[in-house]
Amino acid sequence: MEVTCLTFNPFSENTYLLHDETKECVVVDPGCYEQEEKDQLKAYIEKQGLKVVRLLNTHCHIDHVLGNQFVADTYGVPLEIHEEDLQTLRAVPAYAPSYGFPKYNEVLPATFLKEGDTVKFGNIELEVYFTPGHAPGHVVFYNTAQKVCIGGDVLFRQSIGRTDLPGGDFDTLIQSIKNKLFTLPDEVVVYPGHGPETTIGHEKKNNPFLR
Repeated sequence: MEVTCLTFNPFSENTYLLHDETKECVVVDPGCYEQEEKDQLKAYIEKQGLKVVRLLNTHCHIDHVLGNQFVADTYGVPLEIHEEDLQTLRAVPAYAPSYGFPKYNEVLPATFLKEGDTVKFGNIELEVYFTPGHAPGHVVFYNTAQKVCIGGDVLFRQSIGRTDLPGGDFDTLIQSIKNKLFTLPDEVVVYPGHGPETTIGHEKKNNPFLR
């Protein structure tokens, strides 16, 4: 599985494109808002000859959903989220203009993800882990074969997701990290929603929130 990160919008949000040799591609958390960002995403997909087959959100805060409509409309794929984050998604239109995103258009999910689901595309399988705390319906996607985790805003390099937004809870987030992510092998690479990738082993040793 190839993991490509494109960083978009003023929140420096990491949008991920996942694909393998079949060229089937999954887009996770498209944060593209301005036209040049949408053009960048589309150009990469076209240059690589990819076929977008799924659209996933780890969670539905505004910076992770700005490009949902563009991806859904351009590639004809339905949105998939965890049901517990539907309220988070439905809240975005009300506050998007005040955050500087007046052109945001809502896309509602066609399918709900849940703990234990397997997301399949090409020859790839991703396991869905339910990891609330930063957002009530947050999930991460784990590829066992390559020990790769697309982690959203749960765990960052020597930091963790904020818990002061609606639906956030610090204790819940810590438990999600310890009971879900920290059960993965130390060599697992975590690709977060912001900033550089890290590993489970590095965070066990160095994350000040988790000692």
